[in-house]
Amino acid sequence: MGERVQLKASDGFTFNAYRATPMGRPKGGVVLIQEVWGLNRWIRSEVDRYASEGYLTIAPALQDRVELGYESEDYTQTGFAKIGQLMKNFNHDTAALDVEAAVNAVTAAGKVGITGYCFGGATSWRAAHRGLGLAAASGYYGGGVPNYIDLAPVIPIEMHYGEKDRGIPLEQIEALRQKYPEVPIYLYPADHGFCNADRPGNYDAASCRKANARTLEFFAKHLA
Repeated sequence: MGERVQLKASDGFTFNAYRATPMGRPKGGVVLIQEVWGLNRWIRSEVDRYASEGYLTIAPALQDRVELGYESEDYTQTGFAKIGQLMKNFNHDTAALDVEAAVNAVTAAGKVGITGYCFGGATSWRAAHRGLGLAAASGYYGGGVPNYIDLAPVIPIEMHYGEKDRGIPLEQIEALRQKYPEVPIYLYPADHGFCNADRPGNYDAASCRKANARTLEFFAKHLA
């Protein structure tokens, strides 16, 4: 269903993306932000899934500025070590330019929402703070809550977390709830990465189905 494309940010940087077009008239646009593993098989399948739900969907390769074409399915300690090195050079300001380019790439479909997983969940919150032409955001288990808790969203946003996620303490999630009582923040009986079907030790099908249904309902409300 989808295809690999290239985008150009406002500063002239050209980077990779994966885009999928729905059948018929789009309900709107979706920017889908990857986990730290790049545009791997699972992320591409998620782009295709949102397109099957009627949204013109694109996933920008946000790590291309630190390693062009980086993509991995190595969920072992070796893979984590590699991404740890890459993230040392990651810049959230230039990432915002890439997200904005992705928004522009699907804006012809109508209002645009953003979603993402892990790194992509935190990026979704940061994008909701900046606006970037977006109409709504739905982030999944974005880690490092203290790093974005003071970035107040300027668009409607909801967040999804796993209550068994040892990397995101429940007290951090509760602090986010206390600071933004108007933001729907959902907890699931699941671990980190509970929507990634390629990680059987983390995947929780029931929790993921429930979270996905909430995201689609949220987008249907705010992207209409």
